[in-house]
Amino acid sequence: MRILRLSVLLGAHAMAMPALAAEPTSEAILATYADIALAGYSDSLTGAEALATTIDAFLAAPTEGTLAAARDAYIDARVPYQQTEAYRFGNPIVDDWEGRVNAWPLDEGLIDYVDASYGIESDENGLYTANVIANPTIAIDGKDVDASKLTPEFLGGTLQEAGGIEANVATGYHAIEFLLWGQDTHGTGAGAGERPATDYDLAACTNGHCDRRAEYLKSASDLLVADLKEMVANWGDGGAARVALEDLGISAILTGMGSLSYGELAGQRMKLGLLVHDPEEEHECFSDTTYLVYRNDAIGVRNVYLGSYTRTDGSVANGPSMSELVAAKDPALDAELRGLLDDTMAKFDLMKVRGDTVEKYDQMIGEGNTEGNAVVQAAIDALVAQTRGVERVVALLKLDKVTVEGSDSLDNPDAVFQ
Repeated sequence: MRILRLSVLLGAHAMAMPALAAEPTSEAILATYADIALAGYSDSLTGAEALATTIDAFLAAPTEGTLAAARDAYIDARVPYQQTEAYRFGNPIVDDWEGRVNAWPLDEGLIDYVDASYGIESDENGLYTANVIANPTIAIDGKDVDASKLTPEFLGGTLQEAGGIEANVATGYHAIEFLLWGQDTHGTGAGAGERPATDYDLAACTNGHCDRRAEYLKSASDLLVADLKEMVANWGDGGAARVALEDLGISAILTGMGSLSYGELAGQRMKLGLLVHDPEEEHECFSDTTYLVYRNDAIGVRNVYLGSYTRTDGSVANGPSMSELVAAKDPALDAELRGLLDDTMAKFDLMKVRGDTVEKYDQMIGEGNTEGNAVVQAAIDALVAQTRGVERVVALLKLDKVTVEGSDSLDNPDAVFQ
């Protein structure tokens, strides 16, 4: 009788256990992935439009107060955009477009005046100090080019990557960042760029050519808005990037997660700067907000795995996820990768606290800064570890179209110094 009761109890317990979630289809996962992209790029567009509005207000009345407001709008605009960067890798449409809005590093002497410490020439770039704001005619590939009108069309169609040189970045966030902050001449010391508002004051102009500097900044901000509108359309219903997922499949998600984590963020953006202790090797070298944008890159990787993105207005875009697919096949592996993603965020949270209260990123990577170096290295190590988790997911799902980008900084550090 006792045995019978035990059997009944076990049966009741078994019926009370929650059923395992159904394995989501690839189509459902990709729909979530595309919806999050649309939400992220839409938020980025909203941020860029707000930035353009504050820039217009600043140019109409260039004071230190209106300049500070424009700088704040820039920092806010970067938050949603950086969380979209996991879409760059694995989606050719995004990768082909990305250089127009987020290319770095840039030879800022192409755009405007620079400090004497910048130098006057480069063996690799004939436009190193072209200073198009000061010069209505510049030479590109040995031919004089009319630069009298600094229109969006001129910036994007002629000046961007002029002469086929990637460092000739004339458009996008970082051109705007330079125009708002100016050069950071503090090296690994405290302090960001210190461009005065009077650089745009037509009545009390400093450093000359304030009218052309204002024209450039206005055109660059308008062009950023136009470029983001294009990408929003690409992820809307029937948009080119959304449609392309039918052929790319879920490999695009894991390629983006792995490549941003490893080759791009851990390698090119972080380990390289740490190896050479160079303050120029940081993503936001004018505003000293690098530690913030790197953290948002890491958030973006986690977003696409969990299939959830918290929008600027606080609402959440979510749906069937890669995490659910992995959990249905190997719960332990899903738990492992979630843990690795959480550990990465913990490391970047520590970096944010340090950046907010102790020192900025360019100081953290400075030579001899043992404590700061260790904070950066811990984040790099976490990114590498989560990439290994991504690779285990690729193996589990037997995907043969996933290629994780590498980096000499991680794979062959000696090459960095050759």
